[in-house]
Amino acid sequence: MYPQFDRRRLSIKPLSERVHDLSREHLLPLDADPVPLDDANQRELQKLGRELVAARDRRAATLMLMGAHVIRAGVARQLIDLMERGLITHIGMNGAGPIHDYELARIGATCESVARYIRSGEFGLWRETAELNDIVRAGVAQGMGLGESVGRAILESDFPYKETSVLAAGARLKIPVTVHVGIGYDIIHEHPNFDAAAFGTGSYRDFLTVCDTVERLQGGVFLCVGSAVMGPEVYLKALSMARNVAHQQDKKIDRFTTAAFDLMPIERDFQSEPVKTDPRYYYRPWKTVLVRTVADGGQSIYICGDHRQTLPLLRRAAIDSAVG
Repeated sequence: MYPQFDRRRLSIKPLSERVHDLSREHLLPLDADPVPLDDANQRELQKLGRELVAARDRRAATLMLMGAHVIRAGVARQLIDLMERGLITHIGMNGAGPIHDYELARIGATCESVARYIRSGEFGLWRETAELNDIVRAGVAQGMGLGESVGRAILESDFPYKETSVLAAGARLKIPVTVHVGIGYDIIHEHPNFDAAAFGTGSYRDFLTVCDTVERLQGGVFLCVGSAVMGPEVYLKALSMARNVAHQQDKKIDRFTTAAFDLMPIERDFQSEPVKTDPRYYYRPWKTVLVRTVADGGQSIYICGDHRQTLPLLRRAAIDSAVG
C-alpha cells in the first residue's frame, strides 16, 4: 500500500475565525434590472426564454448543470424563482456549489482567500463546513443522493438565511438539485470525517437522477452555465444512456434546445466545432453542448456574459414570453 496522510493531525478552526470574501448582501434582489447585453446576445436570450416557456407547456425537462461560481454570482433568488415557476425542473452543481450554498444559508457568508489561507495551511479546514460530511453520510444511509441530503438538512435546519438556499428550495419544491463530485476537488474532502464511499454513492445516485431527467429532454432545454467540464461531461453520458433506451423503444431524443452560458467570446457561427489543431476544440461546451448533441435536429444557443447579468435577464425574458 502507498503511504497515507493521517488526517487526525490536522488543526481545524471555526468559521468565526475565517475572513470571508463574500456575504449575502451580494445576492441580487429578485427583480434586479441588469444592464442589457449586446443586441446579438439579447436576441438569443429572448429566444431561450421562449423555449423555457414552451418546454414547461410541453411538460418536458429543463435541466441546468452549473459551476459553483453561479452561486457566488449572487443569483440564488433568480434560480429559486425559475424553479418555482416550473421553468427549471432540475439543477445540477459541482461539489463546490453546495458548500457555498450551505455556508450562505448558515452564516450569511462564504468564500475564503486561497492566496491568504494556503500559505498558513488553513485553506478549507473549517469546522462547521465539514459538518456537510456528516450530513451526506446520514442522508446516503437513508437512501438519498448527495444533493437531496444537503437540501433536506438545510430546509429542516434553523439556519437564518435558508430561504435563499437553492438546495433547500429543491427539497421544498421536490425538484432535483443534484451534486456531481470529483474526489479531492473540494475543501470538505480534506477533513477526517469525509466518507468517500458515501459521497461516491450519493453522487452516483444523483447522476442517475440526471439520466432520468434527460429521458424527458425531447422538446425541452439543457442549460450549461459556467461549467467547462462537469456540465458537458455529465450531460453527455446521461444523454447517451437515455438515447440507448429510447432507441430500443423506437423513440428519439433529438429535438431540444441546448444553451451554454460563459465568459469566453466565440464566433456567432458556432454550429460547427473547431478543428483539432485549434485549442478551442478542447472547450467542451462548444463541441459537446452546442454542436455534437444537437446534430440530429436540435438547436443551440450561446450566451456570453457574467452570470450576475445573464441569468436575471434570462428570467425576465422567460416571464415576458409567458405573459406575451
